[in-house]
Amino acid sequence: MVLQQYPPPAEGAEGPDTEEQNDDHRLGIDGWRKRCLYLLVLLLLSTLLVNIALTIWILRVTCLNTEGMGQLRITSDRVRLDGVSEFLFSLYAQEIHSKQDTSLLIHSESQNVTLQACNGKGGVLGSLNLGPRSMDSVGQHFEVMTSTGKFVFSAGTEQVVVGADKLTITGSDGAQCEHSIETSLVRAEPSMDLRLEAPTRSLHLDAPKGVHIKAVSGSGQAVSSMDISLLSMDGVLILDAERVQLPRLPLSGEGERGSPGEQLYEVCVCPDGRLYLSIAGHTSTCHDNSHNC
Repeated sequence: MVLQQYPPPAEGAEGPDTEEQNDDHRLGIDGWRKRCLYLLVLLLLSTLLVNIALTIWILRVTCLNTEGMGQLRITSDRVRLDGVSEFLFSLYAQEIHSKQDTSLLIHSESQNVTLQACNGKGGVLGSLNLGPRSMDSVGQHFEVMTSTGKFVFSAGTEQVVVGADKLTITGSDGAQCEHSIETSLVRAEPSMDLRLEAPTRSLHLDAPKGVHIKAVSGSGQAVSSMDISLLSMDGVLILDAERVQLPRLPLSGEGERGSPGEQLYEVCVCPDGRLYLSIAGHTSTCHDNSHNC
């Protein structure tokens, strides 16, 4: 800004022309300074318009409003997500549930889905890992309940409990147990055989009030490479059948085993419990042939 001042003319002297005096007293910016100022204002206005346009575009793309952003709704007590949501990293929440009458789907496109419960210090108390080949659960105790709260299954370090009314094993090779099994009933499916087998060891059936072996529509067979022991502590041993056959009992005394219907035999018992046959006579012949005991 250029401002020139001239002293007042002396009396009787002639001052400059009026037109020249007006030119000397003009205020403003001229020349290149004025053009730069207009250019700067135009640049600032363009930047402001671009910022406003980008802000409006971001608001429309993210659907940002007073309740949240996009399909995300934030309220005082919860966060609601509508539709399909993708999380790139870990999600921490106290409770996750779906909307009413809809199912909750947790899907992973990479390797697995891991659910963890942690304490206040970040230590893992329990976890569930759903992988491409297996499902791993880590915790002190594992329980399965029905929707009505009925106990179905539990597993811990000391025992595994099945609370269902019936446990069915459909494998072709059955079930293999390294230790004992405690149950009140073992039975096969209809039209199927029931086999209890110990390939390299012995098989024990124990019960405080008795063991009942029953074949309703078939036969029962006990096979052993060594001895078969039937022991009753306080009661009796009952073989309830229309016919009891012991075809391979040893024959004691003279004579040869005849064909059925030709010879009568007497079943004798040794003091140690062994059974043998003796040719029947008018009286008992067990004492005469007791030397085999």
